[in-house]
Amino acid sequence: MTISIGLFGFGKTGSVVANEIINDKDCELKWVMRESSNNIGEFASRLLGFDHKEGKIYNVYEVDFNEFYKDNYVDVIIDFSASCAVNEYKEAVKYGSKIVSAISNYEEENINQLKQLSLQTAVLYSPNITIGINFLMEASKLLQKIAPNADIEIIEEHFRGKKDVSGTALRIADALGLDKEQHVNSIRVGGIIGKHEVVFGLPNQTIRIVHESHNRAAFGQGAIYAAKWIMGKEKGSYSMEQALSLIMSGSKDNELEPTVLL
Repeated sequence: MTISIGLFGFGKTGSVVANEIINDKDCELKWVMRESSNNIGEFASRLLGFDHKEGKIYNVYEVDFNEFYKDNYVDVIIDFSASCAVNEYKEAVKYGSKIVSAISNYEEENINQLKQLSLQTAVLYSPNITIGINFLMEASKLLQKIAPNADIEIIEEHFRGKKDVSGTALRIADALGLDKEQHVNSIRVGGIIGKHEVVFGLPNQTIRIVHESHNRAAFGQGAIYAAKWIMGKEKGSYSMEQALSLIMSGSKDNELEPTVLL
């Protein structure tokens, strides 16, 4: 079954995500919404070097969203744009579209709106939607259960210009119940895109779980995984950690209970 996808966002990350969707044989990019007025009416596929027409580009300010989704239904909307975009796809859930949100930081008003949408359709929200990071988090939680007395440190490495502590590292600390001030260590060198490492220290051995992003395609691959996974799910809110923890624990999809959005 081909999954039809609508994409919000066509900047540095969104365009790479679009490329991954077009390349996936199980997905079809129906349309793209963007803030910029560049390339409106053209097709994302042509802009990305493909020969066929796929993913017509629209300007978010020129579309009547009360009518748009009637004629442009998609199975899943993937959002890599901005916090406020939730206002623009709230009408889509009336027609059964599911939502995959990869927004890093939501305004409180907008995250509340996303929660409301989960009462009508299936919503998967993950501020870091890469498969690797979410696998790292689940594997770390599992190892912590096996070795509860291990010393644990989190190391995050990014490019020299990044000032703030990695939000992903802070999420890992939360997931493991660790004090963020004491157990998150930051390194800023060169042009590292993003590397996260969880170190478990035991009396006779050291275990390291590492994830490193090489380019933005990892976000697209994660979003596609999420879109495929959420198909067939009942209304409610879900997380990428849930999607991976089911596989790691051997649980069946029909045993899943929705989670609560942050």
